Amino acid sequence: MDFYQWSYAMELTAVLTPAEEGGYIALNPETGTTTQGETVEEAVANLQEATALYLSEFPLVKSGHPLVTTFSVPAHA
Repeated sequence: MDFYQWSYAMELTAVLTPAEEGGYIALNPETGTTTQGETVEEAVANLQEATALYLSEFPLVKSGHPLVTTFSVPAHA
């Protein structure tokens, strides 16, 4: 990407979870795009590409970042 594209970049969220088969699953909660990669860097790069493609078809009106947190549930007996 050149400077002009980066100067107007949209900041989005990436949620990464370890995949059962190895690597990571990457999710962008603002758009719902999901992808994967062998490393964190690859998963994020793939998510950037997938999200950019999604946004080229379905523009997003951004209203703020989602709240990302954790919670606990009781273990199964």
